[in-house]
Amino acid sequence: MVLVIGVPMLAYGAAIGIWATVHALAWPIALGILIVTTAIAAVIQSSKSAGLFAAEIGCWAAVALVEGSITSVSLLAGAIAFSILASRRQMQQARARKERELERERVRNRAEDILNDYEEAGLGWFWETDRRGILTYVSPTVARALGHEDAEELEGCNFTDLFDLAAGGAEGERTLNFHLSARSSFQEVPVRAASREERWWSVSGRPIYDQFGNFVGYRGSGTDLTERRRSQENTSRLAHYDSLTGLANRFKMSQSLEKILSAPFAVHRCCSVLLLDLDRFKQVNDTMGHPAGDALLKQVAQRLERTVGEKGLVGRLGGDEFEVIVPGTLGRDRLAYLAQDIINSLSQPYSIDGQRVIIGASVGICIAPDHGLTSEALIRNADLALYAAKDGGRGRYHFYADDLHTRAEERRQLEQDLRDAITHGGLELYYQPVVDTATERISGFEALMRWEHPQRGAMPPMRFIEIAEESGLIGQMGEWALRTACQHMAQWPADVRVAVNVSPLQFSNPQLPAIVASALEEADVDPSRLELEITESVFLDDDEGTDAMFAALKKIGVRLALDDFGTGYSSLGYLKKAPFDKIKIDQSFVRGATQPDSRNGAIIASITSLAQSLGMETTAEGVETLDELDMIRLQGCSHVQGFIYSLPLSASAAAERLRTGLAAVARGPRSARVPRQTMLRKVVLDCDGALYNGTIRNISSTGALIEGLYNVPDGTSFQVRLSDRHAIAATSRWSDGDRMGVEFAAPLQRDGAGRIRIVAEAGAVMERRTIRGLAAGGAD
Repeated sequence: MVLVIGVPMLAYGAAIGIWATVHALAWPIALGILIVTTAIAAVIQSSKSAGLFAAEIGCWAAVALVEGSITSVSLLAGAIAFSILASRRQMQQARARKERELERERVRNRAEDILNDYEEAGLGWFWETDRRGILTYVSPTVARALGHEDAEELEGCNFTDLFDLAAGGAEGERTLNFHLSARSSFQEVPVRAASREERWWSVSGRPIYDQFGNFVGYRGSGTDLTERRRSQENTSRLAHYDSLTGLANRFKMSQSLEKILSAPFAVHRCCSVLLLDLDRFKQVNDTMGHPAGDALLKQVAQRLERTVGEKGLVGRLGGDEFEVIVPGTLGRDRLAYLAQDIINSLSQPYSIDGQRVIIGASVGICIAPDHGLTSEALIRNADLALYAAKDGGRGRYHFYADDLHTRAEERRQLEQDLRDAITHGGLELYYQPVVDTATERISGFEALMRWEHPQRGAMPPMRFIEIAEESGLIGQMGEWALRTACQHMAQWPADVRVAVNVSPLQFSNPQLPAIVASALEEADVDPSRLELEITESVFLDDDEGTDAMFAALKKIGVRLALDDFGTGYSSLGYLKKAPFDKIKIDQSFVRGATQPDSRNGAIIASITSLAQSLGMETTAEGVETLDELDMIRLQGCSHVQGFIYSLPLSASAAAERLRTGLAAVARGPRSARVPRQTMLRKVVLDCDGALYNGTIRNISSTGALIEGLYNVPDGTSFQVRLSDRHAIAATSRWSDGDRMGVEFAAPLQRDGAGRIRIVAEAGAVMERRTIRGLAAGGAD
């Protein structure tokens, strides 16, 4: 700086000073020249304080030295000192400014690196537009997501072209367009990307203004919402749909029903609710296990959806309960047709783990607004209708009626009466003899619970036992039966045993061994005289607990019998691992076993052979006729129980019977009559072209009772026309007034439900015609 600026300016100042002192240049002119020159130097070196001071000091120092006065030299010294100090301070400030600038540059670079990493990692992206909404910048990740290789390909496109606003929903489209047109900030607006695969973004932005307040565009960011949205959809689906079957769950069905019932116009509030309950599903769950039950529920759901189709919404309420909501007004005949279709579809066989499974369904139906105006009322009334359908024999549908509330109240009253009967000794045990087939002597009794209602009389056991199981009273009743049976047994001969039924709920009670031991101790009877009858449903819930319970009971010394063997999905594994002393053959195998085409005899023979190989006794239940008794003996059953020997006896009657001795005599009909089906059906009798009207009163597979024709000669042949497509060849065998008995030329076949097939088919034809006629009449 001294060489380039200071020395030349020093020489220039010295030349002007010498000119003024030696050659008589006027000092005002010399000073003016110097001022102009130093001013030009100041302009040139304005951004450099060191160069400015070097120029000024160099120029004026030469003048001061040439002039030579003390004042000039002193001023020069002061100016030099000031210049040094000022230059030093300015250089320090410049150095600080440079350091600050370098720091800002480092911060800028670091921020750019972080943002680049943020973009590249796919955590988010950035965008910028001009005042027209045209993209001036967008992150490369967005370009790649939209199928572009370079982000520059998107520059010049409209910002909204990045999104599929129509697919994103009206809400997102309105929100984004509103903010862009209003030039306002927006935060986390969900939009769908305009890409082939489904991708969702959350977009935020703010308007940008220049220093004069003019709008110049938008700048913002975005994040990927795809996984979060999928997670939310999955969570929402779990909240609204059943995870096992994929059907709408109870909450979703309730929402759908509420939506219909709260429609603005009354005409849109009409709908029908069908509640379904699967018949015999618990048996499948208990005997085959919960995985098999789940597989069955999935197949049921698929059949339900196929059957209902577009007519309504199908949902699963839980367990084996399903619901169908049919919107709009649908006639009772069409609802009945739909309900019957559902029952028929769900009653067809299923294949579960290679096994053939058959269940059924019962349906309760109610209609809005006729049967209720709120969802709670409709569901309650549909449930009452469902209970009525199940109470009527299952496998049927039932419409809600006002009297169902009365029935529900009756059931509630029955439950209360049953509680009172347990408390005040209203229950009684009856005993049915079990007879040894070899000696024809009574070897024991089965204890059967009876309830004589004060007003209703004798209550069917199935009725009050079902109420006891549903209300949780079965454990208390079972304990009473155990203790009472032991007390009665203590008064009988020592070689007479008593069998007591144990429900699955009792068996799952860890206190059962203690209860049994206490009952035996109180009565002071040998444990081997007590036989506990257990059904196979106890095996499936807890293998370790079941094995431990069997071990505890056998430790006491009681006998164990497997009840109702063969009626469920029996597994030979039960016999292998459970210490049974006896197998009880259910009476359903005894019924009809003597018929020529029956396979029941072979099944009974197989069971007895298996039991003998395992060292177990067998008892055939429900033997009522002499030919059934002969068949049971022939097949090797060790014991028999049924009306052929005795009806169930009261405790006093059983004691009196034992006082006469243990010998048992079989009394009963020689054979059972073919099961008859009571009915009332109009038919046409065709006798060689002459047509007569008649009415079938009852029918079996081999004949029927028909009334309407008087004094028909024996041996007269007829064609009994059930419908125009169903006719049966028959011959009259007896006649009494307007009634006659006819024998069919060939036995009629029965379906899986035990109904005579040709009668069921003819009835279905007539029902369809009736429904079509009603539907046509409604249309007219």
